[in-house]
Amino acid sequence: MAREAECSPMTVSRVINNEGSVRVSTRDAVLKAIEKLNYRPNRAARSLAGGEQLRIALLFDNPSASYLAEFLMGSLEEANRRDIQLVVQSLAEDGSESAKEIIARLVAAGIRGFILPPPLCDDQSILDLIVEGGAIAVAVGPGAASGTGASVMIDDFQAAYDMTSHIIRLGHRRIGFIIGNPEQAASSLRLNGFRQAMTDAGLEMDQGLIVQGRFTYRSGMDAAEKLLSIDPRPTAIFASNDDMAAATVAVAHRRHLDVPNDITVCGFDDTDLARSIWPELTTIRQPIREMTAWAVQTAAAIMRNKRGGDRGNPEVRYMPYKLIRRDSDAAPSLWQDGKRNAP
Repeated sequence: MAREAECSPMTVSRVINNEGSVRVSTRDAVLKAIEKLNYRPNRAARSLAGGEQLRIALLFDNPSASYLAEFLMGSLEEANRRDIQLVVQSLAEDGSESAKEIIARLVAAGIRGFILPPPLCDDQSILDLIVEGGAIAVAVGPGAASGTGASVMIDDFQAAYDMTSHIIRLGHRRIGFIIGNPEQAASSLRLNGFRQAMTDAGLEMDQGLIVQGRFTYRSGMDAAEKLLSIDPRPTAIFASNDDMAAATVAVAHRRHLDVPNDITVCGFDDTDLARSIWPELTTIRQPIREMTAWAVQTAAAIMRNKRGGDRGNPEVRYMPYKLIRRDSDAAPSLWQDGKRNAP
């Protein structure tokens, strides 16, 4: 391994154990050697050497199945790659255990690191419970960085602004917007980005075209029914995630509306769902798998540094997003329901 990466065995060990003090170029060389040689850590040997496999818990309470699938894949792949035991635990309110009891049970079982997706990443009470238990937390996709632990996110405001501006450039003026879960800070950031883009374009906002959703497919259907029942209906709908956008496409089809010729529909996240429906969604690509992989790496690094007595300052990482244009958007039709659209 060391020969393949052209470095010392000690450096290889530091990379495998996710320790600091390794140059980026050297770390990349070791990781490429690991992949090339299909290396898998020998746990028995590590135990004899005094090593210990890290255990990290992924807590979730997210209603979006497509988002959660991306999140799980990213974290599981990275945990497997780094020989980290990942424990997946729901915090959904089912009456059997409270969040406090679940976190206490996991800490008692030896968990010292937690990964928190939305909406848990915005719940300061959850973060406080983890810290009080002597563990660390990494938040993925919070509305704002917290001083409690490391965070990784995108600029939700700017991403929504860019998507709205794209829809406006296509020629749309009556644009519907479906808000996400009100318990998630990203929902208000995306709404504010939409509002700002409309304002900057000099367009008057019809408050009736802004409808509440909850990031679920069902809530997207309900919101789309409201928006498409308005007369005149919007010529475009921007949903705050792909689940709600996919539901909007389904409702449009049920009403015999062609997407995108009769109505443009855009989403957010670029989950597998965006690429598996017809037409495929124009959406904002949020690098969910990369964000969760970074969260696992960072949690492991923080845990090892804490063992060495170095707590450091919470790290905040912004990752790039990308507007992905597919087949669900187009310029507005000149005519709608027998009436000429306003320019």
